[in-house]
Amino acid sequence: MSAKILSGETVAEAVRARVRTDVEALNARGVTVGLATILVGDDPASHSYVRYKHKDADAVGMVSIDVKLDGNVTQAEVFAAVDDLNARPDVSGMIVQLPLPSHLDGEAAVERVLPTKDADGLHPFNLGRLILDRPAPLPATPSGIMTILDHYGIKVAGLTAVVVGRSFLVARPMAIMLGAKGVDATVIQAHSRTPDLAAVCRQADLLITAVGRARMFDASFVKPGAIVIDVGTNRTDDELVGDVAFDEVVEVAGAITPVPGGVGPMTRASLLTNTVGLAEAAAL
Repeated sequence: MSAKILSGETVAEAVRARVRTDVEALNARGVTVGLATILVGDDPASHSYVRYKHKDADAVGMVSIDVKLDGNVTQAEVFAAVDDLNARPDVSGMIVQLPLPSHLDGEAAVERVLPTKDADGLHPFNLGRLILDRPAPLPATPSGIMTILDHYGIKVAGLTAVVVGRSFLVARPMAIMLGAKGVDATVIQAHSRTPDLAAVCRQADLLITAVGRARMFDASFVKPGAIVIDVGTNRTDDELVGDVAFDEVVEVAGAITPVPGGVGPMTRASLLTNTVGLAEAAAL
């Protein structure tokens, strides 16, 4: 029996509708809600991601500010662009699109963003508040995954969750969020050096893959009936695929996110949620 497909597009549409209502309410109070991006260089994937982010912002009535910098800019020029957006009252939240060209320090650029304008939820100050279980904009991809699970009525409490990966973008904050009090999953964080990774993954009631290797996780990694969340976005010669061998795993899992159309739309939707939340906080 094939798994239930957890469409991120469906969930993202509902999130955008809620955000649009919140933006209209803020506008009625004279508050401008603006999302800004800084894009450096000519990476095609980054250009595509940023284009979709601005399309989403426009759709919910946000001001959309798109800053593009040449690929040979200096670190100081990137900082200057961040500082300019930090100072603008029409910018509620901003994103430095990663990765930056190799001669630039992407982490330093993210840290230059004011925590109160951190739409990605990746500033060290906000990640620290996440660890301390204090209010903060949440990392966009893990937050989107939690929203998908909630939308489809998937109860996480008591599940064994295996998160494969250890990046600060997804896997580390994901593990923290799943294990938080009130969420109450039992979390195993695995990675490329985990012995017998397939056996570890088969322990999972909830398997989240975030390693960036096309179709690495076949049916041998999945416990029958498990919920599988595929964060991977990998471009092959002719298509976009996830970390999961979808055609195999869909016959074993109980529920699964597709690629494309799964986690990706919800990452962008979470950016909108964070931005309107930052605008509301600034207007208090």
